[in-house]
Amino acid sequence: MKKLESLDEFYQHNFHPMSQTHQPSMGQVNVFRMEDAMAPNAKPIPYSRRDFYKITLIRGRNVYHYADKSIQIDGPTLLFFNPQVPYTWQPLSENTTGFFCIFREAFFNGRFNAGLTELPPFRPGNKSAYPLNDSQDAEVSTLYEKIIAEINSDYALKYDLVRNYVSELIHYALKLQPSETLHQQSSARFRLTAVFIELLERQFPIESPDRRFALRSASDFAEQLSVHINHLNRCVRDTTGKTTTDHIADRLASEAKALLQHTDWSIAQIGYSLGFDEPAHFTYFFKKRTGLSPSAFRSV
Repeated sequence: MKKLESLDEFYQHNFHPMSQTHQPSMGQVNVFRMEDAMAPNAKPIPYSRRDFYKITLIRGRNVYHYADKSIQIDGPTLLFFNPQVPYTWQPLSENTTGFFCIFREAFFNGRFNAGLTELPPFRPGNKSAYPLNDSQDAEVSTLYEKIIAEINSDYALKYDLVRNYVSELIHYALKLQPSETLHQQSSARFRLTAVFIELLERQFPIESPDRRFALRSASDFAEQLSVHINHLNRCVRDTTGKTTTDHIADRLASEAKALLQHTDWSIAQIGYSLGFDEPAHFTYFFKKRTGLSPSAFRSV
């Protein structure tokens, strides 16, 4: 799996030669039309994490490989990507159009009470693709056109306006979700669960077969969080309906799928990187969680 792609690498990959309006010196945010970013004879987009956030409006038939999922798209769709999750994109037709904006969290400078990755569209494991009807497509397209107009303007405070428009894109997706999914409990149990899940996600993706998954058990996380294991287990189960062990195992299985699909590492290397000392132990774990052996999954 390719290591974290930087903004500079993004520009080099997508624009040949790099035009003046596509220079990375534009700041912490930039916006593009999809068709302008599809450079002739460009290399396939690598499956990797990026060091920036991305919001995409895409039309046409496409597929996104996002973490261990493949999201097939046919029609206008709003997509959200965060730096914690590796992804790649593959067009399935020649009529792909749309927009995307890229930015770093510093661009918002604390505008959201929670970090960006705490917002549902960017939260790992949450819904990241939002199909749009024609009227919604038109509304979102108008926002992108406003961002493009400001980026290209000479207005001294243009980035304040851009920040507002990008925030509108995020809120547009939030309004498409059922209201109950936006309600966040403020109890201590919920906060502890959120910290546990964040700590779990920080360990992924595994980017080298020599790097091992460190916190593998509920007791490991309890020790790291300085709480009793029974208290952690109870909080996680009460707030999510799943045990701490199930969360860890599900995330391990998810990462295993991604590594089997998107790397040429051997099964032994993948198992070792996920904390299994013996390939047979990894094979047993993977088959129990997915119903397939690692080799069978890789050949599907």
